[in-house]
Amino acid sequence: MALALSAGAQVVGQLSATLRRVNPRLLIGSGKVEELAALIASTEAEVVLVDHHLSPAQERNLEQALCRRVIDRPGLILDIFAQRARTFEGKLQVELAQLSHLSTRLIRGWTHLERQRGGIGLRGPGETQLETDRRLLARRMRQLRSRLERVSRQRGIAGRQRRRQEIPTVSLVGYTNAGKSTLFNRMTQAGVLVADQLFATLDPTLRRVELPGGTPLVLADTVGFIRELPHELVAAFRSTLEETRDARLLLHVIDASDPAQQERISDVLQVLEQIDADRIPRIQVYNKADILDVPPRMDRGPDGLPARVWVSAQTGAGLDLLMEALAEHLRDALVRRTVCLGAGQARLRALLYRIGAVVAERILADGSCELDLELDRRGYEDLERREQVELHRLERPAAPVPGTH
Repeated sequence: MALALSAGAQVVGQLSATLRRVNPRLLIGSGKVEELAALIASTEAEVVLVDHHLSPAQERNLEQALCRRVIDRPGLILDIFAQRARTFEGKLQVELAQLSHLSTRLIRGWTHLERQRGGIGLRGPGETQLETDRRLLARRMRQLRSRLERVSRQRGIAGRQRRRQEIPTVSLVGYTNAGKSTLFNRMTQAGVLVADQLFATLDPTLRRVELPGGTPLVLADTVGFIRELPHELVAAFRSTLEETRDARLLLHVIDASDPAQQERISDVLQVLEQIDADRIPRIQVYNKADILDVPPRMDRGPDGLPARVWVSAQTGAGLDLLMEALAEHLRDALVRRTVCLGAGQARLRALLYRIGAVVAERILADGSCELDLELDRRGYEDLERREQVELHRLERPAAPVPGTH
C-alpha cells in the first residue's frame, strides 16, 4: 500500500492471497484471477499493482486475463525512483535500471510478431523488429554505463581527496522512511527534503560535521533500503552506494515506533550484504523515541563501545549522545605512533603534515625529527602501503652507551 501511495496511485481496491505454491503461469490460482477481475470491474481500476516479483510470462498472462496493465513490485519501485531522481547521475542510474528490467520483458512485448508463431506476413518483420529493439536497447545501456563510469570516476576523485585529508565518512543507512533525512538535517542543518513517503531521498547528500573535540567527519545521507530491492537498482546504483560501502562507520537508523522493526532490520542487513558493506562497524540509532515516550539513552556492546542510541530526530533529543558515540567510535579507530624521520625523508614529513597526522614534532640534535602521529587505522594502513614504509618501525636509533665507540 505504501509503495502504491508513494508512486502517486489512488488505491481503489485491495486483494490478498495466500500462496501454498506459486502458479508458474499466473502467480496466483485461476480462482483468484477471476476474483481479481470482478474487483477490477466493480472499482473500475486502470492498473493492477502486484506486491511480488513477476516473471515476464506471468506479467503477460495476467495482463491478458485482466485486460489491464500489470506492474510488479520491482517495476513499481523503479517507477518511484524515476519520479524522485533529481541529479544527472541519479537519472542515469534510474534509466539504466529501467532498461535492464525492460530487457527481460522485451521479447514478451513482441510475441505477436515472432517468427515462431508462423502465419503469412508474420515470418520476417517480427524477428527483425525484435532484433532492432534489442540492438537499440543494448546500445543505450552501453552509453549509460559509459556515462556512469565517468561520473563514478569524478566521485572517486572527491573520495580520494577526503581520504588524503584523512576525513572519515559516516553513512546513514536504514529502511526507507525511518527518518534518516530528518536526522541528517538535525546533525548538519543541510535542508534536505523530508517527506512522509518512501524513497523521499534518492540522490546522496554529503556534509561536513564537527564532533565534540573538533574531530571532522563527512556525513552521507543515502537512499533508503527496502524489502526485495530490485537487483537492477542495486547494480545501477552501485556507484552511489559506494558512499556506504567505503564508509568508516554506519549509522543504522531504525524506526523505534515501527511494530515490524525486526523485519526491517533484517531487510537492511540483507541489502548491506548485497553491496558488500555488512562488515563495516555500525551503531544502531533508534529514531522516533518520542513517539514511544522513551527517554534518550546510549547502550554499549560487549566491546564497551556504543552499540545503540535512542534519539528523536524530530525534537533533537539524544543527539548529544549520538555525537558522543560517534566521537568514541572514531577515536577508538585512531592509531597513535611516535616515529623518527631522517633529514632525507623530508617528503614523507611534508605528506604527514599535509594529511593532518602530526600532533607534535621535536627536532633532535642529529638533525632528524621525532613526530607524534595520530590518524585513523584505515588511513594509516593506506599510508604505509602507498609509501611502502612501515611507520611503526621508523623509530629513533638507540643512543650510544657512554664510554663506548
